[in-house]
Amino acid sequence: MLPTVADVLQLDAVRRGQPRVVAGADRLGNPVRWVHVAEVTDIAHLLHGGELVLTTGIALPDEPASLRAYIGELAEVGVSGLMIELGRRYARSLPPALLAAAEEHGLPVVMLAHEPAFVDITESVHARILQDQMAELRASEQLHEIFTRLSVEGASTDEVVRQVAALGGHPVVLENLSHQVLAADAGPGDPAELLSAWETRSRAVRPERRTGYDEASGWLVTMVGARGEDWGRLILTCGRPPTPRETVLIERAATTLALGRLLDRHAESIERQAHGTIIARILAHSYADPQEAAARARALGVPLSGRRLLGVVLRPRTGPASGALSGLAETASAACKDARLAALVGVLDEDGPHARVGVLASLPARADVETVLTEVATRVRKQSDGEVVMAAGSVVESVRDVRRSFLEAEQVADVAARGSGTRLVYRLPDLRLRGLLHLLRDDARVQTFVERELGPLLEYDAQRGSDLTRVLELYLDSGRNKAVAAQRAHLSRPAFYERLRRIERVLDADLDDVESCVSLHVALLALASLRWERS
Repeated sequence: MLPTVADVLQLDAVRRGQPRVVAGADRLGNPVRWVHVAEVTDIAHLLHGGELVLTTGIALPDEPASLRAYIGELAEVGVSGLMIELGRRYARSLPPALLAAAEEHGLPVVMLAHEPAFVDITESVHARILQDQMAELRASEQLHEIFTRLSVEGASTDEVVRQVAALGGHPVVLENLSHQVLAADAGPGDPAELLSAWETRSRAVRPERRTGYDEASGWLVTMVGARGEDWGRLILTCGRPPTPRETVLIERAATTLALGRLLDRHAESIERQAHGTIIARILAHSYADPQEAAARARALGVPLSGRRLLGVVLRPRTGPASGALSGLAETASAACKDARLAALVGVLDEDGPHARVGVLASLPARADVETVLTEVATRVRKQSDGEVVMAAGSVVESVRDVRRSFLEAEQVADVAARGSGTRLVYRLPDLRLRGLLHLLRDDARVQTFVERELGPLLEYDAQRGSDLTRVLELYLDSGRNKAVAAQRAHLSRPAFYERLRRIERVLDADLDDVESCVSLHVALLALASLRWERS
């Protein structure tokens, strides 16, 4: 960052000359690229712009027209200012024609009342320029190291945006080409205020270049993308013209974001990441104010305030896999859009044992929940490669209650995934006894019941490596039809009958007694819920 004329006036070497600005006082912010001492009038053709010209004025002409021409040529080439020493050519003041021309062209003119050493001024200014350039170089090197590390570590979009906000000291927003917010960091400010009416405000900002500053909004904007395919914009809301370091910062961050997307072709989209982050933070109560969650969701095009909210969970029946869940999330998002359902859709707990796709549906007051869910589920099933379980919780009225709806949906999905039902959407009432036992699986009384009913049989199988518990389950699931159960167990009827008799001896139970069979069946369902929780 170059020093300005105003910065130069504060240097000791200049202050010793008692400087006084006599023209162009409103242009003291001109940057000074270099200092040039010139005692001839025909100097403009040797300059490149940005120079501060020092002169004693000894060779300046007397004619007002020539003085005006001299000032005009300096202004045309773009010098940052003119500094004239009194004493050798002018005793107490500068010619009115020179000052008038300087005001007309907006060229700062500084009069030095005492004779300074020009060499001291040039050394001081050049030292300041080099010092600032070295500081800028060190800052640029620091930014390079930070964002290189983020790229190597595969940092998330949110982490990159947080780093930009921390390094720049201003709120930062990453949006897609539809002006929906993918990530944002308001710093110490209010996120709701930052994202208020975001799409409307963002559409009004259109810099002419790939990276540009918009004076009306105070935004520094750069495009994000690679290989000729832009997919978003990164915005630093600095509120004033940016420094060169801030421009480098935002461009380096945009490169990191674009590179991350290219390297991780199979990962979920940036939009899915943004949606999943909001849902996860709502479930973890990470937002100090629910209005912040509502503001972030609204900036993504999903209104949450004044709507009926519904937690929905999707998962493959065969068990979650990272790639499958990413694809399922994209399928669910497309299904919601086709059904005109506003919803946040993302992968939750992606690397954990309970990874699943979460959908936070935002329903208008008059929407029929069952109709909307059935339409979305139908579209998901058509587009999915494997069998997918879709479970929904209860409808809630505020962001604060969303966690309860999701917990219910997750419990329903866990139970449904263990069964063989073919419903498009599962709700808690659909699970009946199996659902009740799943909800009560942590109750010590249920666990005691399971051990009392099945304990001897489980111990028998564990000691001998047999499968009598499975045989009993097939028998009861088949409605006590021995022929069907034997077929499902891939055993001959005599072999299957013999195993049933062995089960009766181990449990000291009569499998022809309806009440005994009901009790054993309930215990087996509870055992399945317990084993699912541990898996």
